[in-house]
Order: sequence, then structure tokens, then C-alpha cells
Amino acid sequence: MILFNGNHDYLLENERVLLRPLQQDDHTFLLPFALHEPDTWQYSLVSAAGSEGLATYIQTALAARERGTEYPFIVFDKRTNEYAGSTRFYDINLPFKTLQLGYTWYGERFRGTGLNKHCKYLLLQFAFEDLGLERVEFRADNDNATSIAAMKSIGCKVDGILRANMPKRAGGRRDSIVLSMLKEEWQTEVKAALAAKLD
Repeated sequence: MILFNGNHDYLLENERVLLRPLQQDDHTFLLPFALHEPDTWQYSLVSAAGSEGLATYIQTALAARERGTEYPFIVFDKRTNEYAGSTRFYDINLPFKTLQLGYTWYGERFRGTGLNKHCKYLLLQFAFEDLGLERVEFRADNDNATSIAAMKSIGCKVDGILRANMPKRAGGRRDSIVLSMLKEEWQTEVKAALAAKLD
């Protein structure tokens, strides 16, 4: 298993996308989304709306990386030569060989372009083949049909629903759907199937 903490820079890359460690200076690249695309944060537990909101979002992510509990990336779309959004590993638990993959969002123009599948392929490959993990978990608001469909399309399987487990920013509580992928599933079916879907 390789060392995985905030002191190392991991670059994940293929012909379509580059995932590099998020930096404070990336505020500039992500600011247009924070200012002009409020729908991006509709189902998010943590909003990056507005300049100050984005600054706090990045600062919080970087602090978690220093603690070794999260590892945030910025997403660069090579096709358009533009930054497209962000994603991260979180709830990292290397002794138990598991983590969660989430906090994923893209600007409106990048959704439905195949970019997400490239990102997920690189992230899952790194998790299972480099980190040696046994399980990668995904969660979403159970009302977020688009996100759930995207997770199922890359090969995630539904584990169940956590009822009223997280507060909504607008008030009330949300049900969270939990999906996961196991190392054996990645090796025997998901990797090849997902690779075939990459444009």
C-alpha cells in the first residue's frame, strides 16, 4: 500500500481529464461556477455558492487533507482546456481499506459529456489498484435522481437508505442513499465495462 496523506501530490490523468490536488489558488478557476450556477449546490450538504462560500469550501477541504481524512481534487477537462469542477476522497480509513468518493460537482456545460465517467475510472482505479482498498462507498440525497443514476451507471450497487441521517441546508433532514463498489467487482466486471463506456 502506498502512503496516502496531505503531504503527497497525486495526479490522476488520461487522454480526457486531469485530476490534481485542489489548492487555495483554485478559487480563481472555480469562481464562475460559484457565482453563476446556484443549482449546482441544490443537493449538496456543503455549498460553495458565492466567492466567500467557495473560499470556505476550499479551505475546509484543504484542512481535511492535512488531517488525512480527505483528499480533494480539481477536475481539468482536456477536451475544452478548462477547469470543470471538483471531487474528492473522504472518510478515508486505510486500516479498514475503505473510503468514500463524493463531493463531486461539475459546471453545467460539463455534465452529460462523459467527463464524469473518465474521472470515476481514474479514481476507482487508484483506490483499488494503488491504495489496495476493498470497498469504495458513495452517498447522495435520496431525492437526487440524476446523481443516483450516474453512480449506478458506473457499476455501483445500492446498499440501502439511511433515513433522516443528515440535515438539509434549507431545513429538515434528508434520507441518504448508500451505494458501494467492492474490489472484486472492480476487477471482474466494472473496470472493463466502465472502460468500454469511455469516449
